[in-house]
Amino acid sequence: MPILRSVCPLDCPDACALHITVEDGVMTALTGNREHPVTQGFACVKTHHYPARQNHPDRLSVPLRRVGPKGEGRFESVSWDEALGEIAARLQDVVTKYGPESVLPYCYAGTMGLVERDQPLAFFRALGASELDQTICATTGGAAWEANYGPAKVGPELEDVAHAGFIILWGINSLRSHLHLTPFLKRARAAGAHVLHIDPYRNETSRFADEHWQPTPGTDAALALAFGHVILQEGLEDTDYLAAYANDLSEYRERCAEWTPERAAAFCGLEAVGAQRIRAVARAFAGAGAGFIKVGYGMTRNESGGNALRAVTLLPALTGAWRHRGGGASLSTSGSFGLNTARYSGAHLLKPDVRHVNMNRLASALEEGENPIKSLFVFNSNPAAVAPDSSRVRAGLARNDLFTVVLEHFQTDTADYADFLLPATTFLEHPDLYTSYGHHYLQWAEPVVAPLGECRPNSWVFHELARRLGLEDEVLFWDAERVARELLDSDHPHLAGITFERLREERSIKLKLPEPYRPYADGSHYPDKKIRFSPAPQQLTFDEAPSETRPLRLISPPGPFVLNTTMGNVPALLKAAGGEPQVVVHPADAARVGVTHGGYSRIVSAHGSIVRRTLLSDAAREGVVVALGQWWPKLAPDGRSLNDLTGERLTDLGGGSTFGNVTVRLESFTEAAD
Repeated sequence: MPILRSVCPLDCPDACALHITVEDGVMTALTGNREHPVTQGFACVKTHHYPARQNHPDRLSVPLRRVGPKGEGRFESVSWDEALGEIAARLQDVVTKYGPESVLPYCYAGTMGLVERDQPLAFFRALGASELDQTICATTGGAAWEANYGPAKVGPELEDVAHAGFIILWGINSLRSHLHLTPFLKRARAAGAHVLHIDPYRNETSRFADEHWQPTPGTDAALALAFGHVILQEGLEDTDYLAAYANDLSEYRERCAEWTPERAAAFCGLEAVGAQRIRAVARAFAGAGAGFIKVGYGMTRNESGGNALRAVTLLPALTGAWRHRGGGASLSTSGSFGLNTARYSGAHLLKPDVRHVNMNRLASALEEGENPIKSLFVFNSNPAAVAPDSSRVRAGLARNDLFTVVLEHFQTDTADYADFLLPATTFLEHPDLYTSYGHHYLQWAEPVVAPLGECRPNSWVFHELARRLGLEDEVLFWDAERVARELLDSDHPHLAGITFERLREERSIKLKLPEPYRPYADGSHYPDKKIRFSPAPQQLTFDEAPSETRPLRLISPPGPFVLNTTMGNVPALLKAAGGEPQVVVHPADAARVGVTHGGYSRIVSAHGSIVRRTLLSDAAREGVVVALGQWWPKLAPDGRSLNDLTGERLTDLGGGSTFGNVTVRLESFTEAAD
């Protein structure tokens, strides 16, 4: 049985190097590559079950055309020539009648491969379609990081975390969503580091850590400013580093002065932790030299999310931790790769005055009215489940005048609304290039099995449509190798010595980083090298605040077994996750409304309601409803998405989603049904 090399395509910082076992042309097993310095021979539980997804009997294998009403999911098989011919004709008709901006691609990170994720965008940019602002996940964190440190999101080497002296895992369940950080955390702890986890939900990472704090969601900026308060009040800041590499600190000092540990403890719901412990941790972080903070995107998904991440990630600059091996902070390493991205996704074709659609506001974009979207192409995403205000999204998808094409592996909730449903290849069936936002290895993967049936890569579909529509730019027709060669055609020093030939042979190559690699030891990436403490971050007051009618906050961290909706129909994972979507509620909150453990409750927001099986546990702090993972709506007891509860309000920076900002009430399902 041959064991072949590949790369995990899932939206995770680890971008694992994989070994795939193939027997008689069929994938039968998956493990992590033992030789890879980050993957180290193990894969997460979700990826481990990928063979069941790859070989799932429900995989789409032929092009399909709708034959019933939208939403019913009834289709007939057609040939590729029929499908592409009719799609091209109907798309041309839409463009002629309503203009190219009536066309919208909706896509995100269903695969992290740069070819199949990004190159199809060139087709829409050449067409003149509306530009999708891909804001649903990372833009708030990215805008916040770059507001502090300048262009590009970079961080220390993963391996150097082993040398950190004090570690804070802030707003991230790293044992689930950055699993391969764990060995380096263990090494740091063995050398004496203390690990603090800050998260409203007690999870696997909380149990791994030496200490866990459960703040009220959305109060992270206040807590970070309280740490700054102690550091500045007690003279623990690195004055030499700040004198050389910080801009004006006066406003930042004023903001920190407002947030005493006592005030922060009360505001953040950390009375049990107490002001003295907040002081002690601030001192320990500053005194460690190599203090390290790993931040997740979870804290950014509320109205104050950008300010929160700014406040948290300024702390290692305040203490000069960036000067020490293992010190600093990490949100993403994606800015380290230095690839030549000028053309591969059609950025050069993008018209400067084109209409932009924030993907968090798809529901509004699909509503009929002035200049509505008339044609929607969905790939690498499942907006009927994952987009905010999902009930309105589904209403938009049901419009008879909306021509919708979906490229998918399975008949998801979104696929049920398609006019054409096209079978896409998986990562095992096409070549692709992978970066990472958790480490510094560039990777290439070749196909390891033949495509199922008539499945085709996303890129192939849009190459064919470009030909039928007479589009001519050469980028529209590049194959994966040509895309990779273009991306590697860069004079960035991190790519020195990395050729396509070498990458194809070795499959995984570490970037040529300076040694030691301390990305902000000499200041920010702004031209003046100054880290931006001014304008100072602040704790914002939320427009959507808990009230008598909706007293609880809803958060939706990654579940142990369900990753967004990508692995949402793998039987073993669904069984391990309890067989249906669940929420976790503090017993005190449940008792107030008569909800019992293991029963159903109705959760009501300003936008809609859902019914979910409810688990009672103090793993959820009081006042918080924790929804574990994102499920296919059609597999929920009420057929509704978790995002029926969320709205289109945006964050303070980057136009991001406010999935962690929803206020809800809990009702006994029996009482509510009456």
